[in-house]
Amino acid sequence: MSDSTIEVLVFGSAIIDFICYTPRLPRPGETLHGHKFQKGYGGKGANQCVAAARQGSRTALIAKLGDDTFGADYLQQLRKEGVNVDHVNLLENHTTGIAQIAVSDGGENNIIIVVGANNQLGSDDVSLAMNVFKEAKVLVCQLETPLAATVTALKAFRHGVSIVNAAPAMEQTPKELLELASIFCVNESEAALMTHVDRIIDIRQAEAAIARLFEMGANTVIITLGKLGAVFGHKKTPTKFEHVPAPNVPADKVVDTTGAGDAFIGALAHNLARYSKRSLGEHIAAACAVASQSVQLPGTQASFPHATTS
Repeated sequence: MSDSTIEVLVFGSAIIDFICYTPRLPRPGETLHGHKFQKGYGGKGANQCVAAARQGSRTALIAKLGDDTFGADYLQQLRKEGVNVDHVNLLENHTTGIAQIAVSDGGENNIIIVVGANNQLGSDDVSLAMNVFKEAKVLVCQLETPLAATVTALKAFRHGVSIVNAAPAMEQTPKELLELASIFCVNESEAALMTHVDRIIDIRQAEAAIARLFEMGANTVIITLGKLGAVFGHKKTPTKFEHVPAPNVPADKVVDTTGAGDAFIGALAHNLARYSKRSLGEHIAAACAVASQSVQLPGTQASFPHATTS
């Protein structure tokens, strides 16, 4: 295999983050004074791609940016991270996607997204990038870009492992999306919305949600549970689940949880591509470790750790 062969291919979003740090999150209609502002590079697709790149994978991103200052800056940033951007396009008459993020001193966040150029990611972009679809070992998709294009991407990638991070979650998730993904990964709130339960706060509830997602068409399901780690299962053994604990991070060390889920997905993709003989549980444990490191630093991509070993 050539040293330039793509290992992790990400089909998805690229968004500029505008982050306000504040003592607590505002209530509806309330104005708060924040104490810090930061511009960052985000979007779940680009985040996950950069997270995998920082772990050591050779990565490529298929995405759309606006032909504006933000888009040009982002393209340069992706190149600095070592991401292949041959299929990241700057679109005239479209704005780069943005996210307005509030982060409390306790590390909680809320986010408003205006996707802009990301809405132009289409099925034609799959055809134009078939060379990387054929060589990549892992494909990662999310739901911040048009669903039809994501389904096309999954259909085009049948030789490796595909991960669908169903975020933001859909209350009525198309069965085709669940069936096409090798691995379907959501957090506890996304899983609750998809399976129509009030909330998921423990391992037993996560296992019940995984069983329901099997019924809906999913093959392998991972539900991340924050500080509790993750629970996963396979459709072939629908009553067998495994809990993978996360490393303990003291509450006073948690700075910003914004990018933790994307750090997890990127690290999971890297481990699946690079260490194919290891078990899924081992891959998830490694991804939990990376996510646990990310919550101890501010920002999204800025918080993603670099691999310390090969």
